[in-house]
Amino acid sequence: MDISYIINELAEERENYFNAVAPPIIQSSNFVFNTVSDMRNAFADEYSTYLYSRGKNPTVDILRRKLAALDGTEDCLVFNSGAAAIFAGVLANVKAGDHIVSVDKPYTWAQKMFNDILPRFGVTTSYIDGTSIENFERAILPNTTLIYLESPNSWDYALQDLKAVADLARSENIVTIIDNSYCTPLYQKPADYGIDLVMQTATKYISGHSDTLGGVLSGSSKMIERIFNSEYMNIGSGIQPFNAWLLIRGLRTLPARLDRLTNSIKKVVNFLNQHPRVESLLFPFDEKFPQYELAKKQMKGACGLLSFYIRANHIAEVEKFCESLEHIFMAVSWGGHESLVIPKCSGIAPADFDRNNKEHRMIRLYVGLEEPEYLIRDLSQAFDKM
Repeated sequence: MDISYIINELAEERENYFNAVAPPIIQSSNFVFNTVSDMRNAFADEYSTYLYSRGKNPTVDILRRKLAALDGTEDCLVFNSGAAAIFAGVLANVKAGDHIVSVDKPYTWAQKMFNDILPRFGVTTSYIDGTSIENFERAILPNTTLIYLESPNSWDYALQDLKAVADLARSENIVTIIDNSYCTPLYQKPADYGIDLVMQTATKYISGHSDTLGGVLSGSSKMIERIFNSEYMNIGSGIQPFNAWLLIRGLRTLPARLDRLTNSIKKVVNFLNQHPRVESLLFPFDEKFPQYELAKKQMKGACGLLSFYIRANHIAEVEKFCESLEHIFMAVSWGGHESLVIPKCSGIAPADFDRNNKEHRMIRLYVGLEEPEYLIRDLSQAFDKM
């Protein structure tokens, strides 16, 4: 299915809403029935009809169909955040006494779920270096039911061999779920490699405007319906119609924005690689990246996120660099129009800074939609002020 068709036409039955180019926001909590029989059928199968917008909603359904098509899956659910999508996807596939294998250093709220919430119900997690398939093989236990992936990771961009992991998991009857937020479905399609559930935070590139949150969970119709009828409905974490409409709007420009980011980041990577204040750089499509060949094999592109290690003897130097940036904002997240930076040392006490710990000198940079030369000038003057 053509990407342009998915983004601009799929699921948009314009003759049903006055031939409007933009779909309507069906901001309704509930829906009317003409017969008791129709209402009875809706109670019996809310997955297939409109009853109450905690479940299905027409505006959200337009977004669902587009995102599932982009992921190359049969269906998807859209949540009010990426964390909610992770929570539902994991919770749906574990029970008391089960074991999870997760890549090391996953997204903060995934790790909090594994460390703080699931152990209360007898579910344990083993963290591994996911760059080697042998590590997965060694970590699997008789009670392992889920493998959690994040490829690339959003700080050090570690990748997993998706096909190898999917093949291994399938042979052991283990469900696989991946956080695909870094790539979006345009640059990586994990379902094509056999991954069961594909998650992404729509807050990032799908939105593109830093004005709404969202999380996507894509998979087979059977899996998605099961999650809908349990975790999705019980937790009540589905996205609201207006936010879904904002994500539909964001989708319209997604290919153009990713093209822009891809071209801009190449110039920024070249600048940082040559700057004396940069010790080293991490970016999946940089030829020096340890898993460059795997990145080229699995990914069509690498968007706008990179990390680098700044040369500094004191935390004050790192802070001075970040605080001297005039046009690149210091904030979490990525994927919007604005360029962002976040120093890893913002998560530690100043007294704990260790110059010999590279992570304490690590800075993550998101290259937005500004002119790359504009961003390079800002980075350059901030380096000069260190």
